[in-house]
Amino acid sequence: MYKIHRNVVKTSEEKTAVKIAQLLTDFTLDLEKVGYHIARSTAYILYRRSVEVLEAAKFQEDTVEMNRLGYDNDRLF
Repeated sequence: MYKIHRNVVKTSEEKTAVKIAQLLTDFTLDLEKVGYHIARSTAYILYRRSVEVLEAAKFQEDTVEMNRLGYDNDRLF
């Protein structure tokens, strides 16, 4: 009998998500000012990409909440 050992490898998306989360755990950080500087001092495409990340996070949060409450089980058809 043998065992297969596989290393758990994080994707670059997971690594980036962890970095963003670590940056946002600083509760002394003024998020409104951060948003202001993202919108003002970065390229428009970076602003849109950050909005896309936040929309994806909101969608995932809603999906988890709907699954937790059992909304998938009340289909009419």
